[in-house]
Amino acid sequence: MTHPSRSGGQILVDALKVHGVDTAFGVPGESYLDVLDALHDSGIRFVINRQEGGAAFMADAYGKMTGKPGICFVTRGPGATNASIGVHTAFQDSTPMILFIGQVGGDFMDREAFQEVDYRRMFGQMAKWVAQIDRADRVPEYIARAFQIATSGRQGPVVLALPEDMLVRKAEVADTRRYQPVQASPSAAQIAQLRTMLAEARRPLLLLGGSGWNAQACADLQRFAEANSLPVSCAFRFQDLMDNDHPHYVGDVGIGINPKLAARVRDADLLIAIGPRLGEMTTSGYSIIESPVPRQRLVHFHADAEELGSVYQAEMMIVSGMPQAASMLAAMEPVDASAWRHTVEEARAELAAWQQKPAIFQDGKAPLDLWQVVQEIDRLAPHDTIITNGAGNYATWAHRFHRYGAMRTQLAPTSGAMGYSVPSGVAAKIIDPQRTVITFAGDGEYMMNGQELATAVQYKAGVIIIVFNNQMFGTIRMHQEREYPGRVSGTTLANPDFAQLAQACGAHGEVVEKTADFAPALERALKHTREQSLPALIELRYDGNLITPGATLETIRKNAEAQKH
Repeated sequence: MTHPSRSGGQILVDALKVHGVDTAFGVPGESYLDVLDALHDSGIRFVINRQEGGAAFMADAYGKMTGKPGICFVTRGPGATNASIGVHTAFQDSTPMILFIGQVGGDFMDREAFQEVDYRRMFGQMAKWVAQIDRADRVPEYIARAFQIATSGRQGPVVLALPEDMLVRKAEVADTRRYQPVQASPSAAQIAQLRTMLAEARRPLLLLGGSGWNAQACADLQRFAEANSLPVSCAFRFQDLMDNDHPHYVGDVGIGINPKLAARVRDADLLIAIGPRLGEMTTSGYSIIESPVPRQRLVHFHADAEELGSVYQAEMMIVSGMPQAASMLAAMEPVDASAWRHTVEEARAELAAWQQKPAIFQDGKAPLDLWQVVQEIDRLAPHDTIITNGAGNYATWAHRFHRYGAMRTQLAPTSGAMGYSVPSGVAAKIIDPQRTVITFAGDGEYMMNGQELATAVQYKAGVIIIVFNNQMFGTIRMHQEREYPGRVSGTTLANPDFAQLAQACGAHGEVVEKTADFAPALERALKHTREQSLPALIELRYDGNLITPGATLETIRKNAEAQKH
């Protein structure tokens, strides 16, 4: 039934309501004023951000947490370019997301008008679909298609440009039905073939990853692993697809992988990869799984048929959504696992050894023990705490030593984008205010989107932010010392007092420089966020020489110098 005459902006907001949108993130702009006006009485919560990159990262976090497209509104030109980092992250992470960009009016187009950009060309390689809505009467059609594309097959971002004159134009047009995500399922014959391959194996290994999972899919997959006594690993930054305390969880396959787990991946005679793209980070530069023809018998489940076979010629390739695959695997008749049952316990013991206190802290000379910091977090925070981080060596302390709970307790960009930590932590607390959220942020990384702390204060999002302050871009310094030992260039930072900066924003803030001081500081932060519903920040000041759990900068430098001589 045709609706009464509405503006393009009103039609758009009404369409968002049809598709179940409850929250949007963004920075206002004059290019989409009619949308802002329609949002006023819509019941949709519009979270105002302080920079479009932060808004897009929050939309990505929303998509990861809920499985529904994260919605982001930005203005044309500079707003769109700022937001592009979040679109790239959503694309590489396969996160459902829709970015709406204000655009110059049709009467000004193609004149390089004020802040004009051709978004089809700009976002063409980092989004699943990019389009411009030129007619108000087609808004419902475009919005329905955007939701459908973002959530079907391999999930990902969609970008829609909104010309200013279209948004104020009136049209009589009906709303659409709500979108229905479409995913393929394995065939019974494929599951039967996989069962035969599993029965023939002696060293099988499960590798989970990718997007499209939900709690039921994770539970089904866990039943499959238990029934067949399978060791379960998780791809880079998908460690929460199985509770890390589960006896079948054996570690993460990503940057800084446990060498013994890497050997297990290389030596597996059957590798069942369910969900991951098997990209550079997960495969250690395509080394532990060789391309194009792996040494292992590889069974690869993925939601996108075009991904399967694009890098790896697996012995068996199955197009499927994760819930669909996990459900059928859980129902599969178990095989005789006596040939490999012992490997689960062995791999679990290797993980426990890998997570022991590293040698750089065992002499007790370091004033601040970062391994102990993680132990205190695990002791004091609930097991379902959401841990967020961006890119940087500091994230290793969480990835290697923290025990993630069940889905969704990890938010981190597989794209390696800096600036993700604070926006994603704030978004997580806004989305699920009852959960404890702790953000790990490097000092360089924090300064890229730390302004979203003001957003947390405004929306009473009691996230706890831990800033790892070593006064450098640590990852780059590590590589620099390895390749150009002793020639420090472009990696030293002069930082503000992060605790005072937090206090200036209206948050709780304090500095920790000694191990014994961290647990009391964390307890105060937990209490503050619970009672005040406001964020807290703990700045960790520590020796930058302690760059990784496995080696100091000094050791890396000396080894590099010895090799050069």
